[in-house]
Amino acid sequence: MPAPAYALIATDLDGTLLRGDDTVSDRTRDALTRAAAAGARHIVVTGRPAPRVQPLLSDLGGAGLAVCAQGAQLYDAAHDRLLWSLTLDRELAEQALGKIEAEVGQVYAAVDQDGVDGLTLIEPGYLMPHPTLPAVRVHRRADLWAEPISKVLLRHFSLADDELAAVARAAVGPLATVTMSGPGTVELQPRGVTKATGLELAAERAGVGPGDTIAFGDMPNDVPMFGWAARGVAMANAHPELKAVADEVTTSNEEDGVAVVLERLFG
Repeated sequence: MPAPAYALIATDLDGTLLRGDDTVSDRTRDALTRAAAAGARHIVVTGRPAPRVQPLLSDLGGAGLAVCAQGAQLYDAAHDRLLWSLTLDRELAEQALGKIEAEVGQVYAAVDQDGVDGLTLIEPGYLMPHPTLPAVRVHRRADLWAEPISKVLLRHFSLADDELAAVARAAVGPLATVTMSGPGTVELQPRGVTKATGLELAAERAGVGPGDTIAFGDMPNDVPMFGWAARGVAMANAHPELKAVADEVTTSNEEDGVAVVLERLFG
């Protein structure tokens, strides 16, 4: 059997592999099955923490690796365990929030706790941008720091996501990495951690390099992943920042954009 066009298929979840109702279409599922039959491996690379990924992987029949929490977690779905994780220092996170609020006033914060059983905690005033994802509301910001965290999620009552992300980067500096992963989702994660650093770890375990990898995404947090992979494919619904660095733009997530490309590559 000839080698597959790409040995590794790296896909974001929200806005990319998933439709708006959190499902994977039959067409996309079939395209992934054909790619696997041709010898390609599929790895999810997502901003979601591991506990919010496991049910989706089970639905896909996946029992391999997943890169979670913007690259801060490498998750082994078959054994429901983290092979690698990096936490965000909670004192630094609190300090970073203070620096941001000194520039733009009140922000509302949430955190994803580390671990396969970690919770998403939200402080008073924070609204979940993805209402299907479970979260626990706490009484005060100090409660967010009760356990180790993988990242902080930020919202502002009036600033657009791009504006908030730009201000946060300038204010936070070297304390953390700032990224935008979706509508209403600006995040602080451990310094130097990106989807690319997580994908590289996963690819090494799979014996695959960047030249063998095609990546799919829709938001600025996918930019580092596109820089690492041989080919980056942006969805039609993608943020302009990602489209600007993509090798190709496919149809939207609602129109099975991942499947459109995989069908061309793998038949």
